[in-house]
Amino acid sequence: MTAAADVRDSEPGDGGISTPGAAWSTAWSDAVPAGPAPTLPAPAADRVAVSDWSEAVVHFREGLVVCDARGVVRYVSPVAERLLPEVTPGELLAAAGVAGLTADGEVTHHGRRLRVRRMPLSAARRGWYVEDVTESVARADALLAERARSAFLAAVGEKLGNPLHPDRTAAAVARLAVPTLAEVAVLVLAPRSGRARWWRAAHADDDIPVVDSGVLPVADLPVAIREGLEGAEPHTVDWLVEQAVEAGWLLGLSPVDVCARVVPLPGRDAPAGVLLVARAVDRWYDEADVDLVRAFAGRAGAALVTALLYRDQAEVADTLQASLVPVEPAEAAGVQWGTAYRPAQGGLRIGGDFYGSHRLADGGSVFFLGDVSGKGVEAAVLTGQLRQCLQALHRVEARPGRLLRLLNDALLETSQAQGQGRFATMVLGVVRPYREGGLTLTMAGGGHPPPLVLRNSGEVEPVPLTGMLVGVVPDPRIGEVSVRLAVGETCLLYSDGVTEAHGGRRGNEQFGTERLVNAVTACQRMPAPALAERVEQVTCDWLADGDHDDIAVLVLRATGAVEASGSRP
Repeated sequence: MTAAADVRDSEPGDGGISTPGAAWSTAWSDAVPAGPAPTLPAPAADRVAVSDWSEAVVHFREGLVVCDARGVVRYVSPVAERLLPEVTPGELLAAAGVAGLTADGEVTHHGRRLRVRRMPLSAARRGWYVEDVTESVARADALLAERARSAFLAAVGEKLGNPLHPDRTAAAVARLAVPTLAEVAVLVLAPRSGRARWWRAAHADDDIPVVDSGVLPVADLPVAIREGLEGAEPHTVDWLVEQAVEAGWLLGLSPVDVCARVVPLPGRDAPAGVLLVARAVDRWYDEADVDLVRAFAGRAGAALVTALLYRDQAEVADTLQASLVPVEPAEAAGVQWGTAYRPAQGGLRIGGDFYGSHRLADGGSVFFLGDVSGKGVEAAVLTGQLRQCLQALHRVEARPGRLLRLLNDALLETSQAQGQGRFATMVLGVVRPYREGGLTLTMAGGGHPPPLVLRNSGEVEPVPLTGMLVGVVPDPRIGEVSVRLAVGETCLLYSDGVTEAHGGRRGNEQFGTERLVNAVTACQRMPAPALAERVEQVTCDWLADGDHDDIAVLVLRATGAVEASGSRP
């Protein structure tokens, strides 16, 4: 039979000779006669034909098994002999006991993955093509598993990409580990002050992990966890499970059928924490699983380090801000204080305006309101330095003019040492009460807007206080003036953030001193806190949410003899 005949005799739908056994199927149909299954070896002519084709089939990638109409095996190629050693020529195929040969598909046989295709032949004969796909399936499974791991780690990185709070980050880490890595995951953070916080996530029926947390003394932590916090990775699985059970962490898992691993979370100088993962033994942690847990721990550690660093920086910033925010004036006999403060950068809570007071041994008080050059953190730092200087200097000098000159010298020295030309404006005064009621104020000015006095008659008087900027030149000209307040009268100090506020109908008009005077006219009966709040409010209304300089207001109101020793309302 020629090759042309092979092609012509191929059955429709077989695909010609596109598959290794297509042409051979027709040849085999001619070579092996139809009829009852023989009980003796095939005739010599058949053996020759089979021998000829066997020499070609041995090079096929697929193994080939051919049966006659009764299901007796007529031919087994060398590849098929290796894959299906139970199949014997001359015996029924069903007697070989190979499962999965009744339909197309994949079967597992002797630990190998086989793909089976059935091919109908002429005279009711059938051929089975068998291919070993173990390696290709393994490669495909490995590729799918790697894609799943990469997708999981990418999702973890995205969800942990912007950590700002250690507790929320730790809870997210524990939650993300379930169920991909574990049925129960416990994250233990590095201890602080001898105690360690932990978060546990457990798999739930609704696929949403249940997260809880707690605190343990370091001495009560499982030994494996303490070793992990030192950078080790314990491997004694039974030991880990026992310790996790003792800690009460294996929620919903039987300790008999559990496997566990502990992996440190990388930190800066030491591990940021430890991750304990546990699940049923039917999903044992192989090397690929452990590598995935380590990769997850690496991303979780980076997120925790960032969150912890942010927390530390936030704590430092809060501490520094608290020390730089203006302090409410100390209570003083015969004085009711009122204050208002609005920094230019509201998010910082600090700025370049400041106020305060210090008590004197003779019953009076030193009070001040000032404004340093600049805004924000740098200006706030300078205000802190000036406040500290005043706190120290008022103990050796209580006369406003001389105290302001000492402060000028200190600011000059600081500016020269730091190489910065910083300066300040300020009103600094001493208030003393009269026995019969009322106050006397002695004030010194250093380039600051003059205070306003609200008389009981409703009249508003500017205090004629002048002077040079503080911190610019040695021995500046400092103005000094004394003012007496009767009971119920008020002195108003303010920064240029009030009078120089830009806004109004056009958006670029200054608020100015005249508008301020009009705003406080007829307010002489207002308590000091209410008057300070009113000045702040009218200024902000003028600004209409526009940008502004720091705003500070300090109000002193003379109280009667009954309130002289009382607390500030």
